[in-house]
Amino acid sequence: MPILEHPAYPPATLLCLESLVPCRESQVSMLLSIFGERQQLSFPSIFIYGHTSSGKTYVMKTLLNTLQLPHVFVNCVECFTSRLLLEEILIQLQNGSETKQASPVPCDTFNDFVRLFKQALVSQNLQDQTVYVVLDRAEQLREMEANVLPAFLRLQELTDRNVTVILLSEIVWEMFRPNTGCFEPFILYFPDYSIGHLQKILSQNHPPEYSADFYSAYINILLGVFYMVCRDLKELQHLAALNFSKYCEPVVRREAKERDTRKLWKNIEPHLKKAMQTVYLREISSSQWERLQCEEEPGQIKGLSAHTHVELPYYSKFLLIAAYLASYNPVRTDKRFFLKHHGKIKKTNFMKKHEKTSNHLLGPKPFPLDRLLAILYSIVDNRVAPTANIFSQITSLVTLQLLSVVGNNDQLDGPRYKCTVSLDFIRAIARTVNFDIIKYLYDFL
Repeated sequence: MPILEHPAYPPATLLCLESLVPCRESQVSMLLSIFGERQQLSFPSIFIYGHTSSGKTYVMKTLLNTLQLPHVFVNCVECFTSRLLLEEILIQLQNGSETKQASPVPCDTFNDFVRLFKQALVSQNLQDQTVYVVLDRAEQLREMEANVLPAFLRLQELTDRNVTVILLSEIVWEMFRPNTGCFEPFILYFPDYSIGHLQKILSQNHPPEYSADFYSAYINILLGVFYMVCRDLKELQHLAALNFSKYCEPVVRREAKERDTRKLWKNIEPHLKKAMQTVYLREISSSQWERLQCEEEPGQIKGLSAHTHVELPYYSKFLLIAAYLASYNPVRTDKRFFLKHHGKIKKTNFMKKHEKTSNHLLGPKPFPLDRLLAILYSIVDNRVAPTANIFSQITSLVTLQLLSVVGNNDQLDGPRYKCTVSLDFIRAIARTVNFDIIKYLYDFL
């Protein structure tokens, strides 16, 4: 029995829509009730919120396109000023689609927008049906002029036309509401997909050369590994497509049948665990990952992982390099490595008679913040402008456990840190910014 029912739309269309939005039938049914028939006056504004990858954008686009409802769809991140946003809405409305064919209409104020919007409705013959203005990533509206959000919420009243504004966001309405008050939208929540929902959605993409049960068993294994660390549908879709060929290898080689779940699990388990270390990081491309899997020896996993290579911002890489140098170089060597025109100084001049042990064998030593900054500005050498929030970057490195704070926070001489990464790790980081760290390490002189 079909879940979606509405007298204004053919049952075949609703059945097609239902198949396109699995596990979101209740939200779509609610939206259909709010929309009503094409000529009926709809609710002035709707606020839809939910975590990332909960289907908000996809469901809204699918619903409007499948039912062929007149609409414009704008991403507020791309249109980051009020003028760009208003002009983009007018362009799409004049074209009757999301393609950019018309030339931008100058629109400096919301008064101009209301006037031009009404003209566009007349030119497109849309006076007798509801027009939907969808603003994706609507939290960006809070960065615009104070009148933009309240005006969009009352656009139906301002234009005296049948128009509904739909705001899509990842944050709750309470973080939108202006202090001066505004028209309250209808609020609709999109919950996260459960593991059963993810299983159902991901299983729909099974390749035609394999049975649905075989692919469903693969998805079940994939979710068993990744569900605790990743609930993002897009990321899971990427991982499913990336690792399926490895799962099929025993079947392709005729070493196992499709129902030999245990053999298939043993073959794919180490590769899924390796992939779990790189969730969200995108350290290498999909083709590189597949190539690495093909080149692996039995029982050995090669390639990248989150513990050996972490993608950091450019400036943070230099901070981490400076922290490593401060941890493993004696303080008295700073002049030798980081002061220009220091003259020729031999390593023997630094060494004491009893100093025979490598600093890398002794482990990292704590260093103060001012020494870290002094080394940082010495090695950066105009590669990047020193305008970043350094303390925020240091805090991020501590959070990532690449640095550790040593001692109590109430020390008078300020915080002290240790660099906790290995030599191989820091050499890999240094290579990404073309910095030869070996030349700056005392142990390798």
